[in-house]
This record gives sequence, structure tokens and C-alpha cells, in this order.
Amino acid sequence: MTDNAFPVTERNKVKRVPLRGAYDRESVFAVLDACHICHVGYVVDGQPYVTPTLLWRDGDTLYWHGSSASRMLRTVKTGVDVCVTASLFDGWVLARSGFHHSANYRSVMAYGKARALETEAEKDAALKVMMDGLFPGRWEEIRPSTKQELKGTTVVAMRIEEAAAKVRTGGPVDDDADYALPVWAGVLPARQIYEAPVADAKLAEGTLFPTTLAGYLPD
Repeated sequence: MTDNAFPVTERNKVKRVPLRGAYDRESVFAVLDACHICHVGYVVDGQPYVTPTLLWRDGDTLYWHGSSASRMLRTVKTGVDVCVTASLFDGWVLARSGFHHSANYRSVMAYGKARALETEAEKDAALKVMMDGLFPGRWEEIRPSTKQELKGTTVVAMRIEEAAAKVRTGGPVDDDADYALPVWAGVLPARQIYEAPVADAKLAEGTLFPTTLAGYLPD
């Protein structure tokens, strides 16, 4: 393990096809930063729950937020063990047998304990990191959050204690004897794209599409 890698433990060690696993921060962060919706796993009174939510990162710390009435947020902010998962689907992998069909993907499992950000200043700063990460420059274009909005919002932070990325790329891996079969095999790549922006019906007259969002315009 290097200083740039998370520790490998029984909790985060990739056991199935371990060659696809990676524990360095660069690999883990690349998946987390590309996957804006994560799933938060936690246990309440012996019952496991997995809740989807928006995710953002600042260094080794993950953040997510929601209504202060959220059961998930009320639970995880108490410091219980949390598992955050993120996954991206990159395409189908078609082989010459059903057994070897697969998918290309990028995924991460990260572990830690979450805490609630207590002050309005902490919440506002964390939300600014989220907005700047998604839409650079937009924070300065929108109105500031009100005290009531910040009061009704819970933002939690989880320093990543352990994490592992698991990635599959490339084509099918068939049995040697199957390569001679007249069966098409290969990859059906998939990607997420943004379509043309749709303006709000109540947009103030004369309001132009901001240049800060130009990166979201379709090719």
C-alpha cells in the first residue's frame, strides 16, 4: 500500500476477480466524481436500508444532503457505520456462451461514519462545493440560500476510511474452444449524454442560457 492508497482490509478487499480491484485514490475518486447519484447503505434497528441520493466529494470526504426530516439522514448523522456505493454502466459484453456474457462497468464501495454539518456556514460552504463541481460559476449567478432553507436541509460529511474501486473493461473472455464458433461476440458500448436544454416555462423574458453551462450542450 502507498500513501496514495486506501488500506486494504477484510471489509473493502475485492474478492471476486481481484485483478479488477483498485485501492488508490485516483481510481476511487475518478468513479465517485463521475457518478453523481450514489446509494447509502445503513442499518436501523437491525433492518438494512439502501437510499439513493446525490453525492459530491471534497478531498477524502464525501457529502450528501436532503430534508432534515429524512430517516436516512437522521440515522447516518449519528455516526453509524455507512457503506456508500457508486456505479456506472459502460456497456454490454456479448460472448459466445451465456456463461461468459458480462458488462463493462466502473464501481466503488466506500466505508466510514457520517457526521452532520452543524452551522449554516458549514452547510453553505459544502453546498457551494457541490454547485461549483457540477456547474462552475453558477453559485455566483443564483440567489443565496435563506436561513429557513439551510435550517430545513441536513448536509452530512463522511471521511472515507476504506474504499475500493472495481472496473471491467474490454471484450468477452471466452473458452478457447468457443472462439471458432460462428457467433457474434463483442461490446455494445453505452454512455450517458445530455440533450438540448429545455427552458423553464416561467423563465423571465430575455433571460439567456448562461455561458457557464456551455459544457452541458450536446455536441
